[in-house]
Amino acid sequence: MSSKTPLLDTVASPADTRGLSVPELKQLAAEVRAEMIDAVSVTGGHLGAGLGVVEMTVALHHVFETPKDIVIWDVGHQAYPHKILTGRRDRIKTLRQGGGLSGFTKRAESEYDPFGAAHAATSISAALGFCAARDARVANGGEDNSVIAVIGDGSLGAGMAYEAMNAATDTTKRLIVILNDNDMSIAPPVGGMSAYLANLVSGGAYRSVRKLGKTVVEKLPTPMREAARKAEEYARGMVTGGTFFEELGFHYVGPIDGHDMDALVSVLKNAKAFEDKPVLVHCVTQKGKGYAPAEGAADKLHAVAKFDVVTGQQQKAAAGPPSYTKVFAQELIRQAEKDDKIVAITAAMPSGTGLDLFGKAFPERTFDVGIAEQHAVTFAAGLAADGMKPFTAIYSTFLQRGYDQVVHDVAIQGLPVRFAMDRAGLVGADGPTHAGSFDIGFMGALPGMVLMAAADEVELARMVATAAAIDDRPSAFRYPRGEGLGLEMPATIDPLEIGKGRIVREGTSVAIVSFGTRLAESLKAADLLAARGLSATVCDARFAKPLDLDLLLRLAREHEAIVTVEEGSMGGFGAFVLQALAQHGALDRGLKIRTLCLPDVFQDQDKPDAMYAQAGLDADGILRGALSALGMDNVSAAGAGRRA
Repeated sequence: MSSKTPLLDTVASPADTRGLSVPELKQLAAEVRAEMIDAVSVTGGHLGAGLGVVEMTVALHHVFETPKDIVIWDVGHQAYPHKILTGRRDRIKTLRQGGGLSGFTKRAESEYDPFGAAHAATSISAALGFCAARDARVANGGEDNSVIAVIGDGSLGAGMAYEAMNAATDTTKRLIVILNDNDMSIAPPVGGMSAYLANLVSGGAYRSVRKLGKTVVEKLPTPMREAARKAEEYARGMVTGGTFFEELGFHYVGPIDGHDMDALVSVLKNAKAFEDKPVLVHCVTQKGKGYAPAEGAADKLHAVAKFDVVTGQQQKAAAGPPSYTKVFAQELIRQAEKDDKIVAITAAMPSGTGLDLFGKAFPERTFDVGIAEQHAVTFAAGLAADGMKPFTAIYSTFLQRGYDQVVHDVAIQGLPVRFAMDRAGLVGADGPTHAGSFDIGFMGALPGMVLMAAADEVELARMVATAAAIDDRPSAFRYPRGEGLGLEMPATIDPLEIGKGRIVREGTSVAIVSFGTRLAESLKAADLLAARGLSATVCDARFAKPLDLDLLLRLAREHEAIVTVEEGSMGGFGAFVLQALAQHGALDRGLKIRTLCLPDVFQDQDKPDAMYAQAGLDADGILRGALSALGMDNVSAAGAGRRA
C-alpha cells in the first residue's frame, strides 16, 4: 500500500529538507500537517497552534542550518511539527504520556530544542543570550550561526518580551524575531501585494537604497535631517505598520502570509542576511489551519482530548462531579451577587480559571489583563487599596511569575488581595512546567498572608467565602485541576474560622494531618492502618498560615507520631508544622514526625495516579510514612496490635 506521506518518509532530519524545491516544501508541509493531526487524535494535546505554524516550521528548517542555527519557540506548545521534522516522528504518538515526548520544547529531549519552554514570553530574552554567546565566540574566531525566536502575538503582550526587545540592539546586531500573529492581526496582510512589499523591504536592494538615502540625509542641516527621518518613518509605518518595532531598533518586515511558502522562504533568506540590526518578521497565521474542524471551532481546537480525525469530535469523559475550577467560579458569582465591590482578574486564562463564567455574570467587574501576571497582581493591589475586593485567579505555576509583586505590592502593604491558585499540585500530562508545586512555600513565607487549601469542593466554596470576608490582609487558597469528589453543596456556604482545622477521624496511635485534597488518601491510609490494628487520627488542616497551633499541640500530646501530607514542595506545610512544634517544645517529648510532600525533583509527565504513587502521596505512601514514624515497616506491622 502506498504511503500517505511519501515525502515526509524521506526526511529523517531537517538537513533532508534543504535540497527540496518550494513545491516540494508545500507538499512536505501538507504531510506534516496530516501526521500531526493523526498523532494528536491519539494523544490529545495542543492542536490549533501547531497547525498554524506548519509552513513556518518547514520553511525555518529549510532555510536555516538547525541545530547549528538556533530556533527558540516561545511557550513550545506549537512545536509538534518541529518535533516531527527533527528526528522524533517515530515517537510522536507518545506526546504527553509517561516516558514519552514532552508537550513542549525540552533541552533533554533533543539537540533541536536548544531552550526549553512552556511559559510565555521567554523566547526573545533567551535568544539574546544565545546571540551574546555567539558574538563573543565569533570575536574569538569561533563558529558563527543565526538565532531565531518565534513568538506569538499573545506572548508579545507580556512585559518580558518588551524588556528583551528594548535591550536587543544594545546586545547584538544579529537576531531574527518571528512574530506569529494568529489572533490580534496587528496589521493584516493584503494578499500578493503584502508579500511583495515584505520581500522588497527585506531585500538587499531596498536596504542599499535606504542606507544610501540615510548617508545623504546625514549631510543635510539638522532641521531638514530630522524632517527627512520623520517622513521616512511615517511612510514605512503607513506601508508596513512596523513603526513601533522600528522605534525599538528592529528592522520590520511584513506582514506576510505565514502559510505562503514562497514568501516565507524568500523573506527568511533575506532576514538571514541582516547584519546591521535585529529584524522582526511579522507573519500572519491561522490557528487550526488546514483542518476544517479546527478552523470552524471558536477556540481553533487549541487544546483537545483524543478525537476522531474525520469529524473532529473529541472523546467525552463520563459525566462526573463539577470541576474545582467551576466550583470556584460559581461560589465567586454568589459572593459577588451579595457584594458589588468584588471584582475578578485573570491573566489571559478566563476559561481555564472559570472567570469566563464570572465574566458573563459581571462583565464590567471582570478584567483579563493578558499574559501579564506581574501587572495582574499590582493591578489587584491598586484595586484593593481603593476599597475594592479583587480576586486574582492565576494558576499556581503562573503566579510564580508575579511573586515580586505579591511581596512588594501586596504583602508589605497588607492589602486584601485574594489569590485563587488553580492547578495547585500535580497536573499530569502538562508536566513539571505547569505543576503547582511551590505556592505553599512561597505564599506561606509572607508575613500576614492567610493561606488555605481545599480538601474537597465544599471546602473550596467555604474558602472563597472566607477570602471574601477577609478585608484586612492578603489571602490565598489553592485547589487542584480536575473534578471534585461529588459532594452535595450545602444551601448556605459559611466562611471558615481563620486558622482553625478540623478533625475528620479520631484515633490514638498516629495523627495524619492533611493540607489539601490528599485528605481522601489520608483516610484510606487510616483504613489500612486500622487493618493492621493501628488507630489513626485524621485532620484537615485547612490553613497553612496561620496554623491551628492549639490543634497541633493537642495532637502532639495525645499521639506517638504525626505525619503531615501535602501536595507541595519541600519547605511548605510540613516545614511550617515542624517549626511550630519545635518552637513550642513538642519535639522535646520524643514526638516522632514525618513530613510527606512532593519529592525534591521536577516530576516528569505521567498519569496523575502514577505521579502520586511516585511521590508517595497515595494511600500506600501515606501508610508507609505512618509506619516509618511509628518505627515499623509493612512486614513487621502486619498483625501488630495498637501502639500505646
